[in-house]
Amino acid sequence: MTPNTPSILVADDDANVLIALKMLLKSEGFEVTTVEKPFDVLQLLKRKDFACVLMDLNYHRDTTSGHEGFELLTAIRELDEQVPVIVMTGFSSIDIAVASMQLGAVDFIQKPWKNNDLITKVNAQIKLSTLTRQEQRLTQENALLKQESQLPKSQIISQSTAMQSIINQLERLALSDMNIIFTGENGTGKSMLANYLHQCSARAQQAFLSVNMGAISENLFESEMFGHIKGAFTDSKETRIGRFEMADNGTIFLDEIANIPLSQQAKLLRVLEERQFEKVGSSKTQKINVRLVSATNADLPSLIEQGQFRQDLLYRLNTAEIRIPALRDRTADILPLAHYFQTQFCEKYRLSCKPFSKDAIKALHSYHWPGNIRELSHIIERALFLAQHDEIQVSDLGLATQDKPEAFAFDEATLDDIESHVIKKRLALFDNKAHETALSLGLSRSAYYRRLDKYKLLYDEN
Repeated sequence: MTPNTPSILVADDDANVLIALKMLLKSEGFEVTTVEKPFDVLQLLKRKDFACVLMDLNYHRDTTSGHEGFELLTAIRELDEQVPVIVMTGFSSIDIAVASMQLGAVDFIQKPWKNNDLITKVNAQIKLSTLTRQEQRLTQENALLKQESQLPKSQIISQSTAMQSIINQLERLALSDMNIIFTGENGTGKSMLANYLHQCSARAQQAFLSVNMGAISENLFESEMFGHIKGAFTDSKETRIGRFEMADNGTIFLDEIANIPLSQQAKLLRVLEERQFEKVGSSKTQKINVRLVSATNADLPSLIEQGQFRQDLLYRLNTAEIRIPALRDRTADILPLAHYFQTQFCEKYRLSCKPFSKDAIKALHSYHWPGNIRELSHIIERALFLAQHDEIQVSDLGLATQDKPEAFAFDEATLDDIESHVIKKRLALFDNKAHETALSLGLSRSAYYRRLDKYKLLYDEN
């Protein structure tokens, strides 16, 4: 059977009925599983998803009233509220049909059945169930997209050698299904590059789902990522599809991966290793086929040393690691990016595009860009409204307070030069506070003061 073949579970205590239904349904292209006992129905539903359940209402314990079938129907609905259940009985009555519907059956068949009618009802309920599941999934995806903040849809600016090399690398890696992790500073465009990787892959026509792990609290992690069933916990009034299920056959992008609580990392590791999970409140295992892409600006090896991140999880995440350079390290892209953002914002606000002055261009290239591309976007947007001349001036950019720091020449420095440089940097970090600075350097208070006197550095007595 192919993976898309609908699977039918048939339950009846009459072996002849099971044989007849199995032959009929298989001839119509269904995969058929038959059982004789209500207990076996529940055990199978705990382990496997079925497109439809076709079940008798009367078994050995009670052959006429249908009560044993009603108990089974109730148990099925507690286990799986979505699978369509069609009931059968040879003792038909309006009361039995109504009671079955009230307990969650979707249709009713009287024995002996007409083959065409039975097949028509089974096909109709499978189609309706599929459409309902798709609608539920789309509804939750749309709600998620409205909640998640999205980066502007922009082209990738890659005139610098560094970025051209990364783009070429991504296009090759996209042909595989290996897990990719993007590292680098905040604002370097990791989310956009993850999307580009997806668009270059064989999964491009499937979902690309971005999840900000820093926005998911620890107590909601499992429900958000794997989903939950109705009644799994307080206020769970309906079954919810998790992010992994939404991304099935596509790509899931976990941004800020270092923010996953340590207590939940084992659950993510299991999904990556076994490609399966269970919804909260359910014992049924679901298999998924997703490509995982993640990103972080954190130093994961340091977090592993501190016991805050699992090393085995990192091994699963970084089949290939792509480090995205900071904007200051790809200066050839600064002006093209500035022009791109300028065009986008001028169209958005219906403004005329003014050229950058020579000094403004020089300032853009010399600025350190601690906020990277995201900061550049904000600065260009602001400058369009502040500019009062025919050209955008340096003053319109608002960069004067942050100059690019001069690099310290360690290769040419003496030990005294290096020690003095480190102490100056640490003093600035701790606002010249003696106690905090000494602790950070691993020095006693007296040893710390001796060095301050040696290098004639000012300090705060506090």
